[in-house]
Amino acid sequence: MSPCFEATDLHFAYPHRPPVLAGASMTLVPGERLAITGPNGAGKSTLMQILVGLLRPQAGRVVAFGTERREEADFAEVRRRAGYVFQDPDDQLFCPTVAEDIAFGPLNIGQSRDEALRTVTRVLDQVGLTGFADRVTHKLSGGEKRLVSLASVLAMEPDVLLLDEPTNALDEETTDRMVTVLNALPQAMIVISHDAHFRRKVVTRTLRLRDGVLVDPQPTCRHAQSAE
Repeated sequence: MSPCFEATDLHFAYPHRPPVLAGASMTLVPGERLAITGPNGAGKSTLMQILVGLLRPQAGRVVAFGTERREEADFAEVRRRAGYVFQDPDDQLFCPTVAEDIAFGPLNIGQSRDEALRTVTRVLDQVGLTGFADRVTHKLSGGEKRLVSLASVLAMEPDVLLLDEPTNALDEETTDRMVTVLNALPQAMIVISHDAHFRRKVVTRTLRLRDGVLVDPQPTCRHAQSAE
């Protein structure tokens, strides 16, 4: 089974700041749901942005869908096949209505208006927002905006979902709704989340970003338990 993503020995530092990635490596295979944890500022979002070419590493290698990606042109296919849901839905939603936000991507890849409207209906049903097509986006609740952001990504039928803190600022009811939606989806996922309760319900594997590298947190936990 060919991996969706392989990142090898990634290094990255913002100008005049210490490195946030210092040899980070990871692999995501089809059907896997990988959580990446770590403290604020550890470089989790940076890593995800490197995977889709929004940032370039100073060193290291990114292979996506079986092909090494180096230049901007290499990442056009990656961004079609990997749907990125930003932490703040206001960074993703910019059209007056829900339907326009969701239809924007499909229309830009050549769907007709009728096809795009069918796509809008389908993905709104997927995320439990049937009947929201004509709602004004900026008047939605925070949880509704987050689900519309997910719907706008699902409209592009990606192979992989990249989710940056998908339950941030959500109440318990909306978090449970997000869990139900994600667990019904077939896509592989990389999930950045501080919410351990959410991770236990959704992900299949966890890596922790610490000191610029990704480590499996489980051996540390077992060692700590045996030492008690």
